Amino acid sequence: MVRIRLRRHGRKKNPVYRIVVADSKSPRDGKFIEIIGQYAPRLADQGLHVDTERALYWLGVGAQPSDTTRSLLRRAGVMKQQHENRLARKLNQAAVPLSEQQSDAEAPAAQDA
Repeated sequence: MVRIRLRRHGRKKNPVYRIVVADSKSPRDGKFIEIIGQYAPRLADQGLHVDTERALYWLGVGAQPSDTTRSLLRRAGVMKQQHENRLARKLNQAAVPLSEQQSDAEAPAAQDA
């Protein structure tokens, strides 16, 4: 299974984490597939940078974020955007094209005459 998780970097007592996509069986600081962001917890608001497009891609193909990474993605707005994209896709599938609606509206009027 592919996971989105944190990988630790930085000095002692000054951690910096990279948000990476990795196989769930690889070690924390081991082999990974792609870096999609960075998180520096000591920099407060300025410490979170996420490549939204790549994060949405990996979530779309089934990568599962860890609990901490999920909260970071939520803070960056990625989870909300994924939800809105999924909802829009669902609504577009259920929508009836405008040309079909007009032809259906004209058919009963023709039958009444």
